[in-house]
Amino acid sequence: MTVPETLPVEAVLADVGAALRTARRAVLVAPPGAGKTTMVPLHLIRQPDFSGRIILIQPRRIAARAAATRMASLLGETVGKTVGWRMRLDTRVSAATRIEVVTEGVFTRLILADPELTGISAVLFDEFHERSLDADFGLALALDVQAALREDLAILVMSATLDGARVAALLGDAPVIETAGRSFPVEIQNRDRSGMERIEDAVANAVQQTLRDMPGSILAFLPGQREIERVRERLEGRVPPDVTLAPLYGALETSDQDLAIRPAPAGRRKVVLATSIAETSITIDGVTVVIDSGLARRPVFEPASGLSRLETVAVSRAGATQRAGRAGRTGPGTAIRLWRAEQTNALPAFDPPEILSTDLSGLLLDCAAFGVGDPAELRFLDAPPKPALAEARVLLGELGALDADGRLTEIGRELRQVGLPPRLGTMVVRARAGQPRRMAAELAVLLTERGLGGNDPDLAERHRRWRTDRSPRGNAARGLAERLVQQASAAGDIEDADAGRLLSVAYPDRVAVARGTYGQFLLASGRGGQVDAASSLAASAGLVVAELQGQARAGRITSAIGLDRRQLAALAEERAVDEDVVLFDAASGAVRARRVRRIGRAVLSESPLPDPPAELVQSALADAIRQEGTRLLPMDRDGERLLERLRFLHASLGDPWPDLSEAALLERLDEWVLAFHPDARRLSDLRPDRLRQGLLSLLPGPLARQVDTLAPSHYEAPTGSRLPLRYDPEQVVLAVRVQELFGMTRHPAIAADRVPLTLELLSPAHRPIQITQDLPGFWAGSWRDVRADLRGRYPKHVWPEDPALAPPTARAKPRGK
Repeated sequence: MTVPETLPVEAVLADVGAALRTARRAVLVAPPGAGKTTMVPLHLIRQPDFSGRIILIQPRRIAARAAATRMASLLGETVGKTVGWRMRLDTRVSAATRIEVVTEGVFTRLILADPELTGISAVLFDEFHERSLDADFGLALALDVQAALREDLAILVMSATLDGARVAALLGDAPVIETAGRSFPVEIQNRDRSGMERIEDAVANAVQQTLRDMPGSILAFLPGQREIERVRERLEGRVPPDVTLAPLYGALETSDQDLAIRPAPAGRRKVVLATSIAETSITIDGVTVVIDSGLARRPVFEPASGLSRLETVAVSRAGATQRAGRAGRTGPGTAIRLWRAEQTNALPAFDPPEILSTDLSGLLLDCAAFGVGDPAELRFLDAPPKPALAEARVLLGELGALDADGRLTEIGRELRQVGLPPRLGTMVVRARAGQPRRMAAELAVLLTERGLGGNDPDLAERHRRWRTDRSPRGNAARGLAERLVQQASAAGDIEDADAGRLLSVAYPDRVAVARGTYGQFLLASGRGGQVDAASSLAASAGLVVAELQGQARAGRITSAIGLDRRQLAALAEERAVDEDVVLFDAASGAVRARRVRRIGRAVLSESPLPDPPAELVQSALADAIRQEGTRLLPMDRDGERLLERLRFLHASLGDPWPDLSEAALLERLDEWVLAFHPDARRLSDLRPDRLRQGLLSLLPGPLARQVDTLAPSHYEAPTGSRLPLRYDPEQVVLAVRVQELFGMTRHPAIAADRVPLTLELLSPAHRPIQITQDLPGFWAGSWRDVRADLRGRYPKHVWPEDPALAPPTARAKPRGK
């Protein structure tokens, strides 16, 4: 083996080997450029304690290919001899292979198929800081296997930016070995981007300026493929002739990825437009400048909708550090960040682990296959969230993959055999052998291999393009589809090879029906979706949606199969339900009834229902009143006063007078509103007199006969005047001219004399002169001053010195007196 230069990790290789020999577990923290990815596996295969194969796990295929190629070149060999790789679409191993570089998902399937990891001496998890679900699950499985079956198995977790102590604790206080990296100084420059400037424009402008001002090649980080293509469009024809534009993202052909990674030819420079794929694991030679948009795209799973959406988020501080470090791998460099320097501290410290924000149905299915009913029994750095696990159990139960006790069913075993996400696996397993299953397998490959057949949202169009694609990746994908066909052994019950019908097996909740607006659709789940008006899907009568992005009510549909009216009708025959829907229409104040045919919450058709069941009408009225409150009821003034009086009796006397608060009235609507209006279909059918009867019916036993006695609507003054009482929340008020109370020596009260009235004493002109709850005290006290004022203003009235002894009156003095 020839190593062209000394790498920092070489100083700790002996320590790594010793730790794995004795503790069988270790953590290696080594910055980018230290050489850990290549040198550690090559060191271990030369140690007698590790005579079996070494498995090196990489987060991405591009990184796996680069690592295997680099190690093979150091050995003076080609890939497939001492060093090989194993990934979803490509395997290059032989009987002589000692080091297998595998992707994380491949390792999970490997350990589930052979829990003893026969012939394997060590498992190395590289770039573990990325915290993918497969990496977390793979490590949990490896620890379980080591504890139960393979005490001799060595496990090494390697990372550039990692909380080593936390991982070491998970590994049972394993030794942590740290080494320096190999990097050159990187100057950080910040260029603020205005809120109005699109990220594509900002990156394109920064690239053009950098090409003018600085030598060397450029690596620009963008959130996704869409932004990369837009930047490339802006730069084509606007960069010097010696500059090559090279996109780099996961869906690219292998040859295009290799072009981005290889050094630029002598006399040329290169601009690599990359996603986060270039943050770690791979070195792009010749890069001296990094331009960082500060954005990344992360999948976020919504358990309530069963949808995973891609969300554009700010890069973490660890990610920004990794990106900047790419400029100093081969010499001094510059990192240009398109945000203000003070914003860096506000960035999240690390990217969130995928296990906290992704669909866990595959994890749960794999755990069941491993004999683990509850993932909590395994050792995860972050425990899987319980709500997401609950949603996964429901989905797997609906798919028939797990029984009521959480054990794997025959369908579940079939899903494990095909090795697809549960929804897509169900589609393949249920398709009848022959053309239906082949179509299902090809759809599954299209949806799991991004970029295959292009990026048109119309899956049928992508499928057509893929069939004519003779590239190595296209051929490999066809081979994968054929293997899926062979792996599925179930008989299958879907005989139709129609793509929409098959896809609806995987996504029954995402059958969508066209809305009134062109390009707008409503999914069976109740969520809205839209496609660009220029898309071939926009005119479809319906869709089966595979992927939907965005949080808005109408998310952007990125993958779907279009359905014409015939296909939608055929799906409706199988999946639609007919339902009588009775709803309250606030605009008309009436209940409207319709017969609705729907798939989930997506309505296919509806027609008027002339004679709906009375119980549904009453329920709709009650729901409307409960939602808006009793203000909807046509209560007259007498009814309002009655309610005030009844509430007064409950507040002042308590039981058995019932609570008639707003909440209590809404809860008992059936008793006092609907029972007295059995034929009502609109608010105007409700009668005020019956509402009053309904209120009185809520009183137990003989209490209704006591209302007028204990809480009268009026008070009879000594003059015989019948005066209304006002029942306020805190008091009962009587407004009365003061002369009409002459001769009273006791303060008036109601509720069996328990509640004194609040007297609002008025002048002959009905203007307030005093408020009191102690009439005798008023006569004996402040009456003297009030009398003097009244005598001056109303000389024609009698104002006695002692009103307690004077007769009540409602008149002025007789004429002539």
